[in-house]
Amino acid sequence: MSFRYLLQRLGTLLLVLFGVSLLTFAIIPLVPGSPARVTLGVMATDASVAALEHKMGLDRPLPVQYLSWVSGIVLRGDFGDSLINGKPITEQVRQRLPATLVLAFAALLIGLLIAIPSGILSALRPGSARDLGVSIMSQIGVSIPDFWLGILLILLFAQVLHWLPSSGYAPLSEGLVPYLRHILLPAATAGVISGSIMARFVRSAMMEVLGNDYVRTARAKGLNERVVVRKHVLRNAAITIVTIIGLQMATLLSSVVVVEIIFAWPGLGSMALTATLQRDYPVLQASVLLFATSFAVINLLTDLSYVLLDPSVEYA
Repeated sequence: MSFRYLLQRLGTLLLVLFGVSLLTFAIIPLVPGSPARVTLGVMATDASVAALEHKMGLDRPLPVQYLSWVSGIVLRGDFGDSLINGKPITEQVRQRLPATLVLAFAALLIGLLIAIPSGILSALRPGSARDLGVSIMSQIGVSIPDFWLGILLILLFAQVLHWLPSSGYAPLSEGLVPYLRHILLPAATAGVISGSIMARFVRSAMMEVLGNDYVRTARAKGLNERVVVRKHVLRNAAITIVTIIGLQMATLLSSVVVVEIIFAWPGLGSMALTATLQRDYPVLQASVLLFATSFAVINLLTDLSYVLLDPSVEYA
């Protein structure tokens, strides 16, 4: 991996984040409604709303507000204060980000446990009943909305079987078992859908490699099928599989919003929704910027991981 390539990717990452921050800051204030009026209520006078907007700094020109916001993030890691409760946004992010990260990683793990075995088994017997079953289940999983699947899981495991809590969050300090019982349903909701998507890509990657000459040669030499799959097929399909895993992880970090809302999970998604309803622009801007940053960083790490999987990969 060349140092020049790394600098180019980091430069591209910074440009993307700059563009996202600029668009986010310019578009969000165009949403109808004023946080000052939300704070004071519908009966507030125009004069009181204007006074509060002046106190919040909302009457300043947008370029001035943007420069103040960006400089605080870059120089001090400070996203500012909430317009509604006045609390530092950085502190709110610090409290909620771990919950979102853990939920996304747990969902990815469940997705991988579904996708890799089913994708491999399906690819090894194309056109079989097993392949057809995996394809049907994958299509169903992709088609189901996450909010509908979440409600079904709540009805089954919380209301009917009474095995798991329907919502809420238990910190790890209360014990591992309560923590896992609360995270299982939301992680399964996102993980089943993610696994259904990844299973199709795993199957396609495996099918492409299985058709190569070196795989046929390995089988002709009498190698055990497990050895052929593990050493020749999976290793060469790894780059494609890692790519979809990276994309799914980035997608999960920004798409668990609905899951967090359904299960009352105290993550960035629920914080962003509350900020949207309250017209709390700084909190919403920070949330969008963090989601975009996570997506861009994971994509960068995915690209850089290729050289570890295949040393022959060269970066221009």
